[in-house]
Amino acid sequence: MLLEAIYHQPKRNWAYAYDKDTVRLRLRAKKNDLTEVHALTGDKYAWEQTKELIPLTKYTSDSMFDYYEGQVRPPYHRLKYAFLLKSGTEQIWMTETDFQEEEPDEPGRMFQFPYIHEGAVFTPPAWVKDAVFYQIFPERFANGNAELNPEEVEPWGGEPTPFNFFGGDLQGVIDHLDYLSELGINAIYFTPIFEATTNHKYDTEDYMRVDRHFGDAETIKRLVQLCHDREIRVILDAVFNHAGKTFAPFVDVQQNGAESKYKDWFHVHEFPLDVKDGIPTYETFGFEAHMPKLNTENPEVKAYLLEVAEYWIKEVGADGWRLDVADEVDDAFWRDFRRVVKAANPEAYILGEVWNESSAWLQGDQFDASMNYPFTEAVNHFFVKNTMHAEQFANSIGRQLSRYPHQASEVAFNLLDSHDTPRLLTLCEGDQRKMKLAALFQFSFMGAPCIYYGDEIGLDGDHDPDCRKCMEWDEAKQDRELFDFYQKLIALRHAHPALRADGTIRFLQAREGGSQLVMERQNEEERILILFNRSEETAIVELETDTDDWNELFGEKHRIALEDGILAIELPAYGYAVLSLALE
Repeated sequence: MLLEAIYHQPKRNWAYAYDKDTVRLRLRAKKNDLTEVHALTGDKYAWEQTKELIPLTKYTSDSMFDYYEGQVRPPYHRLKYAFLLKSGTEQIWMTETDFQEEEPDEPGRMFQFPYIHEGAVFTPPAWVKDAVFYQIFPERFANGNAELNPEEVEPWGGEPTPFNFFGGDLQGVIDHLDYLSELGINAIYFTPIFEATTNHKYDTEDYMRVDRHFGDAETIKRLVQLCHDREIRVILDAVFNHAGKTFAPFVDVQQNGAESKYKDWFHVHEFPLDVKDGIPTYETFGFEAHMPKLNTENPEVKAYLLEVAEYWIKEVGADGWRLDVADEVDDAFWRDFRRVVKAANPEAYILGEVWNESSAWLQGDQFDASMNYPFTEAVNHFFVKNTMHAEQFANSIGRQLSRYPHQASEVAFNLLDSHDTPRLLTLCEGDQRKMKLAALFQFSFMGAPCIYYGDEIGLDGDHDPDCRKCMEWDEAKQDRELFDFYQKLIALRHAHPALRADGTIRFLQAREGGSQLVMERQNEEERILILFNRSEETAIVELETDTDDWNELFGEKHRIALEDGILAIELPAYGYAVLSLALE
């Protein structure tokens, strides 16, 4: 037993309240080192009457460690605990202060979870567990009202550039809600819709006004209501890290310099405002002079932005916010932001744009989720680029799961591409077989999957601006077979709770150097196997089972034989299968 590898702390993702009555405990150990893990738990004021030995099971694994997790419902919401670790015939106890041979005889030196405060429990909105998101870049989705077109508008479907316009608007989205319902979408994420000078609208001019080329307040209210009538949620994009060059307070600073009453709304190093050797004399997003960084620690700025956040939730009915460049905004602002937004709508979804490991923001005081780009990267490396073998992929996914409380993983925002990346089909070099494998994993994994508009009908595109092409609405030019695949995939996820947050996750096969992957999702009613063959060759996947009562849900497979408890399944090149077994 390698004691140096064993780790636990009574906080964050290692000991956390899952709900108002339940504490989950997690412990790390060297991979394949321990054979049993238990937690001795009880109330410190009634130890003998409440102590209980509970099992921890293997929650996930990565390349070096196993992560065990178990849960306990402390009768008085207080918890003291120690761990019993076994490796074959060897066993040892772990307390807060040391490892010891004998069972602790009193709780004084054990780990402690002091109290479950109901108001402090991290409780993301439950609806996200069942959501299938569709990301819309409004300027490129559909032109529904030509009267709103910019003067320099170009014909729909032309070549996108960083600066051109095609006239997409909110009425265009309204006109195609039937299409989204037909696909199976029940949540939309809009990139910014507020007044701005660019086609992408990340340079906000007026946070309280819908961009004049998209519509007005009544248009967005009508759109949100029509979505809600269809049980489609709507989240908006908040750009609170920076504003645009035409934002009125920044215009005042440009005009009045150090005398401006708004000078402390920004981070100005030198007046007058200037750009020297490509670097602005004030802080910006990147080094973009037209995107001045807001000082969110300034009380006036904070009050203004929190008013914005509340307004669009309360007055328009938005179901949440996606937060641009969220990791560059101070934590205190986000804590206040969460309080304001959750007071306006406790079920609002708060989604931060963080491209890296994001556990610091997912403790229940800031975001509900982050845009899960580590997930994106792992899926692309295995299914798309073939730069990762099956064991490496499973380890990468396991490492990600180990970093967050379970409720954060249940509502993770799992995307495969976006307005900031090449499109999935382009990453796959046009090979839809790879694309389908990646999408199948995305839709059978824990968290909320998101489709970038047009992926489902074969829209391609390299880096920005090419990934921001106009949506193709001529069905003759759409890939309807691909649409049918996505439609069936979404329906499969909607129909089977075990494929959503309700199910546990295990990799039953993920071998070193391998191209085949078998993931198991299971709840109390159903066991589902998702099989992937990321190879140019036909592969036979063998699984231990005591029954042949498996039901094919999705994909093409050929069952070869069930013999001596081994089920052999043949998968074609880049083939997949989803099998279900009802549990009594």
